[in-house]
Amino acid sequence: MEKKIIYTGKAPEAIGPYSQAIMYKDVLYCSGQIALLPETMEIVEGGIEEQTRQVMNNLGEVLEAAGTSYSYVLKCSIFLHDMSDFPVVNRIYGEYFDDLPPARETVAVKELPKSVLVEISCVAACE
Repeated sequence: MEKKIIYTGKAPEAIGPYSQAIMYKDVLYCSGQIALLPETMEIVEGGIEEQTRQVMNNLGEVLEAAGTSYSYVLKCSIFLHDMSDFPVVNRIYGEYFDDLPPARETVAVKELPKSVLVEISCVAACE
C-alpha cells in the first residue's frame, strides 16, 4: 500500500518541503499547524487564545480533508513558545475533543516557525 498525500485549500499551504498530512493504511499523520490564515498565509491577529483557535481550526480542516475528525485523533504534540500559556492552550484544546481525549505531550521550545506562540500536530485513525 502506498502513502497518500492529504491536501486542502482550507488549511495553510506548507511553508517547506512537507505535506499537510500523509495517510498510510488507516492512519493519518498530520504535520504541525501554526496560526496561519489559509486565505492570506498571515498569522492571525491576537495572542495565544486566537492563535490556538486558528491552529485547531487548521488542524480540523486537514482532518476533514482526510475523511476523519477530532473524534479519531490518537495522539497530539503541542509545542509552546512559553509554558505559561499552557492553561489557555489546554482549555481551548479541550473544547475540540469528546470524553475520550487522545494521548498528548506538551513541550516548551525556544522558537517556532514565523515566531508563533503554539504549534500542534497529530496522528489520527481513518475509517
